Amino acid sequence: MSGSPPDPRDLYLRLHAVNVYVRNQERSLRFYLDQLGFDLAFDGRLPSGDRWVAVAPPDGGAVLSLIAPAPTAREYKLIGRATQVVFVTENVAAKFREWSQRGVRFRYTPRLRRIHYDPGVASAAPQAEQAPVWGGIFTRFEDPDRNSFSLVSFDSISRAIEAQRRARAEQIESERRAAQELEIAKQVQARLFPQTLPVSATLEYAGLCIQARQVGGDYYDFLNLGQERLGLVVGDIAGKGIAAALLMANLQANLRSQCAIALDQPEHFLQSVNRLFYENTADSAYATLFFAEYDGKRRRLRYANCGHLCALLFRKEDTIERLESTCSVLGLFQEWDCAIGDCQLAPGDTLALYTDGVTECFNDAAEEFGERRLIEAVRRRPGLSPQALLQSVLEEVQRFGSREQYDDITLIVAQCKA
Repeated sequence: MSGSPPDPRDLYLRLHAVNVYVRNQERSLRFYLDQLGFDLAFDGRLPSGDRWVAVAPPDGGAVLSLIAPAPTAREYKLIGRATQVVFVTENVAAKFREWSQRGVRFRYTPRLRRIHYDPGVASAAPQAEQAPVWGGIFTRFEDPDRNSFSLVSFDSISRAIEAQRRARAEQIESERRAAQELEIAKQVQARLFPQTLPVSATLEYAGLCIQARQVGGDYYDFLNLGQERLGLVVGDIAGKGIAAALLMANLQANLRSQCAIALDQPEHFLQSVNRLFYENTADSAYATLFFAEYDGKRRRLRYANCGHLCALLFRKEDTIERLESTCSVLGLFQEWDCAIGDCQLAPGDTLALYTDGVTECFNDAAEEFGERRLIEAVRRRPGLSPQALLQSVLEEVQRFGSREQYDDITLIVAQCKA
């Protein structure tokens, strides 16, 4: 066990395999697997046709290659000798009892010895006559071919193993708590998305968010603005994970707390949201946002695109209008002006709001889904309800993408009714 971690600048280097010469590979394999409890590391054929069998102790730190040389080979004479291989355990006496019950042959019972390592001596064998450097308990055992191995424990290694176990137990407990807290955060964030849909006599709508991680920074909402008016919101926080989720919650709180003034003064509403977001977040935090206010009586849509992807308005006559950006992103600037766009909807028109997790979904060939595929996906499905259209488009995006989802996917579809 090393006393210091490896220098990250060094090229990777570790002990891989030690050759052990045996007469019968299958017999030796059963000894290591069944009696010593080792793992099978490799069992296959070399290009020469010879069988290569390798085993490893449970920690997998090194591999023993079990080689059966021909009787005429010089390596054959090495069978049945001391291998100079030393196995380390934290409790030699316990391992001695365990292996003895499995039929492993030991040369002597474990006993305490003083160990001195002399760099000038090729072998680091026990030397009782030397001044001790550390204390240890030793014994030797044999395989079926009488190859002998040392089994030792050192006080310092036992203490290090125990420290590693404690550290691992603490790590597991820390990871368990973190996973539990993340699951709670996921449940809390799920409650931030709309739980009920405000009623609109002339607009049918639906939304969804599929997060790439347990929590994310995408946001959508439906706000009841009163007087048969509905707010449609899609936002995307810069960043991912817990930090983005916290900013998303902050933005949602700002929007819902200020939406009372959205009906008559949407510009002032968004300026207030921007100011609160700017004051309550770090300098580098920002969000893109698309806010639309739909007047159910007049079928009129007023909107602000705050640095977000353009919304797509599919007209019944098969034309498309892009609702482009009208102002900059939220949260970067204290002094912030907002422009409002508007358009008239007609029965049969469909509005699609989305985040870049839809259009920037990449497949294995590094191609992105893109706006064109999104437009085609919507156009291919006329007559579907918003909920059915959402699910259908989502499935197409997920089929197109690679196995791993890298960004949150958020989508709102709204259809003007007769």
